[in-house]
Amino acid sequence: MKFSSPFHLVTFSPWPLLTSFSVFFLMMGFMKWMNLNSLNLMLLSLLILVFCLFQWWRDVIRESTFQGFHGYLIVKMLRFSFILFIISELFFFISFFWSFFHMMLSPPIELGNCWPPQGIIPFDPLGIPLVNSFILITSGMTVTLSHYSLLLENMNKSKNSLLLTIILGMIFTLFQLIEYNMSSFTMADSIYGSLFFMMTGFHGIHVLIGSIFLGCCYLRMLNNHFTFYHHVGFEMASWYWHFVDIVWLFLYIIVYWLST
Repeated sequence: MKFSSPFHLVTFSPWPLLTSFSVFFLMMGFMKWMNLNSLNLMLLSLLILVFCLFQWWRDVIRESTFQGFHGYLIVKMLRFSFILFIISELFFFISFFWSFFHMMLSPPIELGNCWPPQGIIPFDPLGIPLVNSFILITSGMTVTLSHYSLLLENMNKSKNSLLLTIILGMIFTLFQLIEYNMSSFTMADSIYGSLFFMMTGFHGIHVLIGSIFLGCCYLRMLNNHFTFYHHVGFEMASWYWHFVDIVWLFLYIIVYWLST
């Protein structure tokens, strides 16, 4: 059965189970940090999670690049699976936007029948948020340039464009942290503060994950793992990055612009 299947039947791997446990304890550590101001469990779980992901991705790279297990059918199903993953992420953000519109269009009397609530000073949409918008739009252009350069077998241009994309992603994250530090309200300041930090923070985590995703692709590109006809990992990373860009545009328009 295993040798007659057109699909790659993976061998037993401990990494999915260990990764699940590490994510569970990471969330427990996060709650412990929020309530007891203790970072020990969260940092230990984070280190274990990074180790498990590194080992898991190492095995996948070996199976695809060096053992040749990722043929046409496997690549096709990987693309389809990743599209489903992006759709599931989209519904995460839809739930947040739904909550935001629910409170914005019909603010309760506890908030003073106004939006933003009384006492909340929203961010200037023409300040750091606008700069971050330009940064992410530019990064979307550079990752597309990197992809097309790879298709044209211009590896140097592809590497440089991808590196620029990663740098822009890190700059975006830095500006987001600066904005949080300048905030006049916190996550505990009414439903507006909760939704603002949940939506922008959840998006910021996606930017950080996307930067790591692209960083792994950059290291693989330096080691000549990609060709113009076999680069499904980089292709999915670019899809993920474009998804992050589009979500930010909606965040900027709805959370920053309409709220003022």
